[in-house]
Amino acid sequence: MTVVETIESANPQCLPPLRLSHLDSLEAEAVHIFREAAAEFERPVLLFSGGKDSIVMLHLAMKAFWPAKVPFGLLHVDTGHNFPEVLEYRDRTVAEHGLRLEVAKVQDYIDDGRLRERADGTRNPLQTVPLLDAINEHRFDAVFGGGRRDEEKARAKERVFSLRDEFGQWDPRRQRPELWSLYNGKHRPGEHVRVFPLSNWTELDVWQYIEQEKIELPEIYFAHEREVFQRSGMWLTPGEWGGPKDGETTEKRVVRFRTVGDMSCTGAVDSSAATLAEVIVEIAASTLTERGATRADDKLSEAAMEDRKREGYF
Repeated sequence: MTVVETIESANPQCLPPLRLSHLDSLEAEAVHIFREAAAEFERPVLLFSGGKDSIVMLHLAMKAFWPAKVPFGLLHVDTGHNFPEVLEYRDRTVAEHGLRLEVAKVQDYIDDGRLRERADGTRNPLQTVPLLDAINEHRFDAVFGGGRRDEEKARAKERVFSLRDEFGQWDPRRQRPELWSLYNGKHRPGEHVRVFPLSNWTELDVWQYIEQEKIELPEIYFAHEREVFQRSGMWLTPGEWGGPKDGETTEKRVVRFRTVGDMSCTGAVDSSAATLAEVIVEIAASTLTERGATRADDKLSEAAMEDRKREGYF
């Protein structure tokens, strides 16, 4: 009797093999990554800002370890220029799920002189030192981040398990092969690994998964009327960070945000997409990545993100 005949005799109905949908396959991969990292590292932490990618990561982590609690805490590097709606969501989520949250504040570093305010008011590049200090202080050996390979060129060079040296710096030449989804978490004392469960996701995948799982998001991601002003072709939100300047006038527009971060460099887009279904249609038709379209700090040069990543930025 052949192997096929043996299988057919054991399964006379010849049921077709179970096939996962595209999103379920991505979910299974991310769950596997979370479990691998939790098993391999002693002190992992998940970067959580209240942005959509970190929200999806937390949702996946809770699925990975259910019914137990997530076996690691959360870390947020707060620039001090974050959107209030996002911070409110962050704190409410932490309270609802009984999670541990560490907050490293850029403002504390400016107040005591460890960092200096930039002339342009942008604090995104200032996150590196507080991030590395928090990693060293709490001895985190694995840090989960929401980087995706479709965002921009530097992030496309990452592995799922991405090694950082004892100074927190990234060298793309030291990245290890990950054939057959075998992840190498070996590191020397003082080094740590950045882990990217969403590596193979796209922005559209993230939004479709949010719709499938009915995940709540901050309202800032959907079309709403907001006071904005234009700078370098982007709609920015007024704030204490230094905008608008002389000659820049504010106006009310119906906009939404594709990504959220420091208010000084995160632009809104004109949009009427007020529901998940409408956002998905809008993203599917877009020809620009979210960072390319709405993050001013990534427009400084072709290598802006890679330069910061080499220094320890996420």
